[in-house]
Amino acid sequence: MHIPPHDNRNEPIVSADNDCVPLTYFNIVKLREGEGFEYSVPGYETCIVPATGTIDVSVGNFSFHRLGNRTRDVWDGEPEGVYAPTGASVILTCRSKQTEVFVAGARCDEVFEPFDVRSDQLDVVQYGSDETKTHRKIKHILGQNQAGRVGRLLVSELFTVGKGGWSGFPSHKHDTDRLPVETRHDETYNFRFRPRYGSGLQMLQREDNLPGDAYHIVDGSTICLDRGYHPCVALPGYEMYYFTILGGLSQRGLVQYFQPTHSEQLKTIPGILDMVAKFK
Repeated sequence: MHIPPHDNRNEPIVSADNDCVPLTYFNIVKLREGEGFEYSVPGYETCIVPATGTIDVSVGNFSFHRLGNRTRDVWDGEPEGVYAPTGASVILTCRSKQTEVFVAGARCDEVFEPFDVRSDQLDVVQYGSDETKTHRKIKHILGQNQAGRVGRLLVSELFTVGKGGWSGFPSHKHDTDRLPVETRHDETYNFRFRPRYGSGLQMLQREDNLPGDAYHIVDGSTICLDRGYHPCVALPGYEMYYFTILGGLSQRGLVQYFQPTHSEQLKTIPGILDMVAKFK
């Protein structure tokens, strides 16, 4: 499902118990200096990541100051995040002229302690190549390093390296719990392009070797992925970024199932198996 960019007025873009992706939650909060925003999402753990700007974050009795260091856009510096446990009362306060904040969530029954992830604590992996048109960098905010401190939520930022190229290829899916070959993880993306008038394409193929759907994605597009194989691509000449939220049904670690038709491509893409391991 494609949700075009719009002024959501700080209301969830993907609400709790969403019909398409009930395991994930997503909001974009925009504030000006001194403004605050308070939220609680019963049944969902969340992660607060400033896209731009600087905020203070209060989670119950825990306080995290001056989170976020980017000014122009998501390419301008490294991400930072705060983890908030299931149902926690969270207060965001803008400390820069303005801020745009991503709030990612996943359904979870367990309750953990809040913590922050600063730019020097990111888990970064780069894979692919210009030759295979699959070159990209992933910055894990809530990834493998936070195992045991988070229930079901995975949060990352993904960048195409260079202009144009594919991401999420070889085509894969994660819509069925059938360990050890696959896990059920709902997924939500928010895309950005540089320059902002750039765009791309999100594919969604429901069945192997049968025609699927395609969505024209632009700066600010949100994509909800419930099932099927789902590579995406940036048009030549444009850089692409997407904020990624994964919520697991029975476990946090993601096990991707690669489309049999294209699985041989795994042998052609440098470092892809390292990338897969970082989501587990």
